[in-house]
Amino acid sequence: MSSSAREQEWAEWMRRAIDGDSAAYHRFLSAVTPHLRSLARRRCAAFGAPASEAEDIVQEVLLAVHLKRGTWDPARPIGPWLATIVRNKLIDALRRRGRETSVPVEDIAELPALDDRTDGSDRIDVEHMLDKLKEPQRDIVRSISLEGAGVRETAQRLSMSEGAVRVALHRALKSLAAIYRRSDGEDD
Repeated sequence: MSSSAREQEWAEWMRRAIDGDSAAYHRFLSAVTPHLRSLARRRCAAFGAPASEAEDIVQEVLLAVHLKRGTWDPARPIGPWLATIVRNKLIDALRRRGRETSVPVEDIAELPALDDRTDGSDRIDVEHMLDKLKEPQRDIVRSISLEGAGVRETAQRLSMSEGAVRVALHRALKSLAAIYRRSDGEDD
């Protein structure tokens, strides 16, 4: 299947998912995850991030796709929208690492920034999911993934080591993915 046909199929599943078809959303997530993983690995390698960051980036991308799916314009291709989210999450990961990285502007600017407009239901969705996490995981996800704070800043605020914050974030994202999979198809 060509990448164009594949993206058209993904777009159709996402349109149906936005209309409430949870089976289509599950198909969409299952189909795009290997693509996101491959893209994250390539981008990590290109920008000097360790390969171990790729899976964390994929988890953050999947969460962002869930929370921001209402921002995707169904009249536009879905591939660039997904690539922009991967790019933004990679940049966030590089910033959190606190490492100075030299990245050619052309590589970062290849796609327009994702529109941050959301409707109120996205915020309710995320709060509902976060309520199912234990502290300090809930606070760490809010701080790093939603508010854009760095690992160092979050660790200092919570009196934790940076390593402990990273581990807690990783576990929290895995928990959120499991919570989402369990709730897939349920009406809340």
